[in-house]
Amino acid sequence: MTDSDRGVLCEGPVGSARLGRFRALRYELRCWAGGRIPDVAEAVDSPVRTTEDPARAVRVLELLALVPPLVWGRDELALGEMWNSNSAVAWVLARSGHDMDAIRPPAGGRAPGWGAGLELATRQA
Repeated sequence: MTDSDRGVLCEGPVGSARLGRFRALRYELRCWAGGRIPDVAEAVDSPVRTTEDPARAVRVLELLALVPPLVWGRDELALGEMWNSNSAVAWVLARSGHDMDAIRPPAGGRAPGWGAGLELATRQA
């Protein structure tokens, strides 16, 4: 099975750039038609619709392949928080033109790393 068969759009190291050469210490961001999130029922408050605009939804999908492959669990760019899945989601939504003041973590919840994604998107704008 190739990476494209699994919907891999981006991958990067976990914990350390040097250790990322080992497959077990790499993360993948995936997206494919009919794809599903196995543990979505465990999520606090999702899914959340962020737009009704088809063009914006397409832009989100385009940006997934461009997520910076920063070291997962590190703050290598001094963004103020470690890079993780929340960071990647925040980065994609911000870069796709979503109103980030209107998108919040679930009530009573938090999203560690969210600020890192927003900060990087702001720096790149």
